[in-house]
Amino acid sequence: MAFWLSEPGVGELRSAPLPGPVPGEVLVRTLRSGISRGTETLVFSGGVPASQYATMRAPFQDGEFPGPVKYGYLSVGVVEIGPPELLGRTVFCLHPHQTAYVVPAGAVVVVPEEVQPGRAVLAGTLETAINALWDAAPLLGDRISVVGAGMVGCCVARLLARLPGRSGHDRRLRRPPEGRRRRCSASNSRCPRRRRTAATSSSTPVRRRRASSDRWS
Repeated sequence: MAFWLSEPGVGELRSAPLPGPVPGEVLVRTLRSGISRGTETLVFSGGVPASQYATMRAPFQDGEFPGPVKYGYLSVGVVEIGPPELLGRTVFCLHPHQTAYVVPAGAVVVVPEEVQPGRAVLAGTLETAINALWDAAPLLGDRISVVGAGMVGCCVARLLARLPGRSGHDRRLRRPPEGRRRRCSASNSRCPRRRRTAATSSSTPVRRRRASSDRWS
């Protein structure tokens, strides 16, 4: 069985006949299938812009946007048919929501035995977080803010916490009570905007970032 978006806002389960795997392919029986709340909500609502149809396409997607389409890319399962080195192993695959599927053996990644399938299903999200850090190329001593505490944001924060030489605090952002809010003005020394402006105009030289080709990996 597979989950299909028949039209924006309407989903259904459809039978999914499986072809017999040929040499070099694996048949995977799904254990966990994860939903990317942001991306898949956009797909489910039919909100993917036509200009992004090719970019948003999932590796093993069937159909086209806005629908009918079979979408998804967070799947963990057990190899039931395949090469001896993969047979019986728990694997991760960028596959839509489906109870079983056949894909090339190179499309699956073996999950370490100590990692539970419920955690392994987040491997695709973790990959996104790693790519974000590669693009940002953080340096030692940088002060970094992660905006948003969804799956990707939490993975980014977890990875940043493991960087050497980090320093900082874990703070919760709260909206101040109505009676305690202060109006920002040039005369208010507690105004964050005023402090930020003063810091920007400091004579302290700004450290130049290294070129993107010199980023850590």
